[in-house]
Amino acid sequence: MHNIEPFFNWRHLYTAEEDPKSPFYGRTYSEFEFTQVIYNYYIHPQWDDFGSRTLYLKILFVDYDEQYAILELMGEWNDAIENDIMELKREIVDQLSKKGICKFILICENVLNFHSSDKEYYQEWYEEASEENGWMVAINMPAQTQQDFRQKKLHYYIELMEMENWRNFTPAHFFEKINVELSNRLTL
Repeated sequence: MHNIEPFFNWRHLYTAEEDPKSPFYGRTYSEFEFTQVIYNYYIHPQWDDFGSRTLYLKILFVDYDEQYAILELMGEWNDAIENDIMELKREIVDQLSKKGICKFILICENVLNFHSSDKEYYQEWYEEASEENGWMVAINMPAQTQQDFRQKKLHYYIELMEMENWRNFTPAHFFEKINVELSNRLTL
């Protein structure tokens, strides 16, 4: 797991540690000290801790004018024991929402497991984003994780999408493709 790094090709466009509006403003990272773990497995030091012991993230890009953020997640999304959705909502989403962000793209290809609990935080997030014409979408969630997510009907709140080549896009183009796809789904 220590070899799985957050996507870094947009770092010349945005870094959360240099963004005064980011929850991670001022953070420093080591390339050599591996201190964070998921179930006794060290993870790459570029991942950000937001209060969960099993799920980490990286804010890849934020556009305050267009009101969107792209977050990459890694680990086990565990609402049953860790209440990860509460931590994500309170520590990251609420902070970004206060800065005007209402559209959230979650890259979930490294979310290996999902354990559900209540859906209140998903519903709250959905309602708050909808008030601002926002949305949430999870990109490339593994099939078994999607199955658990759908079984609890959480895809009513966070749209599930596949996009194999997302790394080839600029953040703006990536956002636009998702925005158009969601608009098309709503008009069907």
